[in-house]
Amino acid sequence: MEILNTPIGLGRSKVLNLNIAKLHTGTSLSVPIIVERGRKPGPCVLLTAGIHGDEVNGVEIVRQIVSNGYNRPEKGTVICIPVINVFGFLSQKREFPDGRDLNRLFPGSKRGSLASRFAYHVMDAILPHVDYCMDFHTGGAARFNYSQIRLDGKDRETLELAKVFGTKFVIDAENREKSFRSTLSKKGKKVLLFEGGKSLYLDRHVTQVGIDGSLRVMQHLGLRDFTKELSESKFPGKIDPILITDSTWIRAKHSGMFRTELKLGSQVSKGNKIGSISDPYGDFEVDVLATFDGYIIAANHAPIVNQGDALVHISTETSSEF
Repeated sequence: MEILNTPIGLGRSKVLNLNIAKLHTGTSLSVPIIVERGRKPGPCVLLTAGIHGDEVNGVEIVRQIVSNGYNRPEKGTVICIPVINVFGFLSQKREFPDGRDLNRLFPGSKRGSLASRFAYHVMDAILPHVDYCMDFHTGGAARFNYSQIRLDGKDRETLELAKVFGTKFVIDAENREKSFRSTLSKKGKKVLLFEGGKSLYLDRHVTQVGIDGSLRVMQHLGLRDFTKELSESKFPGKIDPILITDSTWIRAKHSGMFRTELKLGSQVSKGNKIGSISDPYGDFEVDVLATFDGYIIAANHAPIVNQGDALVHISTETSSEF
């Protein structure tokens, strides 16, 4: 295997640095790429996080996998990129310095914007070697996502891998054009997109769910036996996931201070109270009610909301064929 003009043989390890851009000060920024190869051939699994620079919980998941040596396979190859968008991670912002969303610019261009050029070089250096990818994200801004896998529900192998990963919810979500997941999928790569937590926030439960799921998938693919590690997890046991085929956000009918009452991941019925909105002066307080049956898969944790803001994300359709 050769990455960035560096040959890496079976049983070898290498930390490579992808240098493709500089800050306006002239300072170069490099993206570390951690490659671990087993002594026997096998599939290549890519673990990525930080495409959005403020989604730090995904970075923590990949960091712990590397820190604990879980990325060292007996067979095949594991490539870890804990922080893809180093620029955004430094400034704790979602976007690239040019204001663009990196996850809407793949596969990129040699002569495009800064973010587009970056996307091109990531794809050019890594994509040819990859068979499977687990890409870690969080909810944007103050929206906290219950741990979930998003995928293309038409792909049976990816669905099977989602079962193995073991989140409570698996969401059949269309690929966004020019996203990292869409671009890899079009090239025949199998992609699991993990969502959990919210931006600029570390959640121990979300982190452990992401780590355990990654170990289950790597074990399933034959890279290494993680039976001992999984048995010692704080959250052992197999979950029968729920496949969600459609969902929608309940939005604020009033501006004010928002409080939620029901737990993320719980099942609700039409008419259940899920929270309330009030003004800060004690003049009014109105209940927010579920408008249909479903599961709460995400919630807005912002204490102040405006009329029309997304409050709670609820499933509207599930599949019994999973």
